[in-house]
Amino acid sequence: MRILYYLIIINIFVSVSMLWGEPLQYQGTPNLPGNGKHVVLVSGDEEYRSEEAVVQLGRILAKHHGFDCTVLFAINPETGEIDPVYTTNISDIPVLKTADVLVVNLRFRNLPDEQMQYFDDYFRAGKPVLGMRTSTHAFRIPKDRKFARYSFDYHDDTGNWEQGFGRKILGETWIDHHGHHGHEATRGIIVSGKNTHPIVRGCDDIFGLTDVYRVRLPLPGDSMPLVLGQVLAGMKPTDQPVAGSKNEPMMPIAWTKTYKIDDGKTGNVFTTTMGSSQDLESEGLRRLLTNAVYWLAGLETVIPERANVGIVGNYETLQMGFGKHKKGMKPENFAQY
Repeated sequence: MRILYYLIIINIFVSVSMLWGEPLQYQGTPNLPGNGKHVVLVSGDEEYRSEEAVVQLGRILAKHHGFDCTVLFAINPETGEIDPVYTTNISDIPVLKTADVLVVNLRFRNLPDEQMQYFDDYFRAGKPVLGMRTSTHAFRIPKDRKFARYSFDYHDDTGNWEQGFGRKILGETWIDHHGHHGHEATRGIIVSGKNTHPIVRGCDDIFGLTDVYRVRLPLPGDSMPLVLGQVLAGMKPTDQPVAGSKNEPMMPIAWTKTYKIDDGKTGNVFTTTMGSSQDLESEGLRRLLTNAVYWLAGLETVIPERANVGIVGNYETLQMGFGKHKKGMKPENFAQY
């Protein structure tokens, strides 16, 4: 009977392992500056193919810079497949306990309390955060839930958590499209006087097909804009800037700031409102994100003059749009490159 019991336990374990698999991990190339640092990249948005973007960023950080990278996805628990439309589950969240840098590329997630607890613990510890695109509105959690304060539209009479994670930690929540979505692309312009900041080192060609997001000026607290978003009159890098108020003034599209939750420690943040998978076709944006990870990891002094951000593996991006993600994919499908 005891042998039968152990066989049943083993079969259950194997079945669960086959359903969930192992988290997608990229081991850092040895003898590079990022060795010993663990970056966790979390995807989950229905529109901008974050599941493609964070995979490519993780590969670049691991192969070219030595960071150990773990990539997490929105997983449908019934199929084990990557499903960005499934808003109530992110795979393998406990790995946040070992993260040195967290990269979030999320939109309107309504995660269960046990998953949100790992995020909350991470932020209370004041650990560094890189937020991409729709992460300004990463969470949409009902008011009666334990972690409702993280919701993009949260109202707090004290003002301490007004508009949730986006405003309190990243520096802004969802306001509106500033450029014409799908018609006016973005060119990144480094803020005057910030050209020597290590995060923008070598970033001389930042372009994205996503439009500029509207933000409120000035950004809160000690936010420091590094890159402004020039609204273009079309969807090509060669298109001219739109004349008029959309570029007067230009909206910040990348900035640094610090955050602190209650009596927790103070943490560093880098936020960019760019970050679709198509945006990462821009070498300048890939370098901006790579430099930011170095900076957040405490490796500011070893940021390369022109970081290697060559595409790693196959990177054929899908167009942005709701529900247009590639179906039937599992994390292991991204393991080989």
